[in-house]
Amino acid sequence: MTYLTNDLLAQVEAIARDAGAAIMAIYGREFSIDEKADKSPLTEADAAAHQLIAERLSALPLQLPILSEEDTDGFAGADPQGRYWLVDPLDGTKEFIKRNGEFTVNIALIEQGKSVLGVVYAPALAVAYVAAAGIGAFKIDSEGRRQAIRVAEHVPGDTWRIVGSRSHAGDSLQQLLDKLGAHELVAMGSSLKLCLVAEGAADAYPRLGPTSLWDTAAAHCVVEQAGGTVVRLDGLPLNYADTRQVLNPFFLVLGKNELDWPALLA
Repeated sequence: MTYLTNDLLAQVEAIARDAGAAIMAIYGREFSIDEKADKSPLTEADAAAHQLIAERLSALPLQLPILSEEDTDGFAGADPQGRYWLVDPLDGTKEFIKRNGEFTVNIALIEQGKSVLGVVYAPALAVAYVAAAGIGAFKIDSEGRRQAIRVAEHVPGDTWRIVGSRSHAGDSLQQLLDKLGAHELVAMGSSLKLCLVAEGAADAYPRLGPTSLWDTAAAHCVVEQAGGTVVRLDGLPLNYADTRQVLNPFFLVLGKNELDWPALLA
């Protein structure tokens, strides 16, 4: 994967930041809210970010198909090497509408079902997480400081730090927490949940509810390059090869620990 370079990662980060600026221009005023066929909300910020990202990715020297949440019909499939861009122009639309700042721009590069480059940018927080295979995972804070990140190693007996969805908590998660024992739960929106595990601020993020491919792919790369894992409940890695099925199975985002999670979930 010699095409995965720091320069490409920087270009994608710049695209995500510019999409974030377009989102924030709308965030600061009144905006329209529509409803998709699946009853999920859609704002003009989703559309504006999608248009900018699609145009800018198409202008890169690396010409790849684009699968965006806001244009699934325009995706004809991966290239002959199994590569494509997987994009959520505005992840956390409900958080955007609530104006709590916990929404992101997600851009991932997929090769043979694996997320090999990912950029997650939270424009209201001015924080970015970037990663690529062979390069590593990094957080760029609101002051522009860039640092390598690693997942935490949970010490047996310590309180578990668990991330949960702010908008999609459910009974299944509570049942898991009851079995887990001493824990603290951090509620968070969008793909920032995965990034908290990647930077070592949380030990695990069990997702026992619906998500789509574009919700997880960019942050998945960040987690893996930071030394963590994103696996289905059967232990197999989450995969992005089959774009005919855009819904992910339930999954676990894990730092370093020795807990038998499948047994806990049985």
